[in-house]
Amino acid sequence: MSADVREENQLYDEINITPMLDLAYVLLVIFIIMTTASVQGVKVEIPHTSSTMALAKPQMRAITVTGDGSVYLDAYPVDMATLEQRLAGYKSGNPDLPVVLKGDAAAHYDKVSEVLEICKKLGITEIGLVTKRVQE
Repeated sequence: MSADVREENQLYDEINITPMLDLAYVLLVIFIIMTTASVQGVKVEIPHTSSTMALAKPQMRAITVTGDGSVYLDAYPVDMATLEQRLAGYKSGNPDLPVVLKGDAAAHYDKVSEVLEICKKLGITEIGLVTKRVQE
């Protein structure tokens, strides 16, 4: 009987970490979902027009000019030299490279003009301008 009492009162040498691992995995999944859901691109105020055309082509590249004059290529900030270099690389892989230009309504015209000049210099002819349709 004394052997049974000793086994019941014996301290645990091991810690059960299964609940802690379950919690860690749940937090990891929540973190992954929240970080991927928040990446949506660059926010700009698009000018309004009376008609719009839908453009959706494979390997399309999006260039965004924000109101403060920052330029983004596919949601990554670039300067004009980097923009030209990356567009030239994409153009060499796809001669009919389509480009969509999203300019903020408050963007400086000279930045938009510089982007269009780079496209012209590289021979990119498929350029679309993104606008919002005016509600009638």
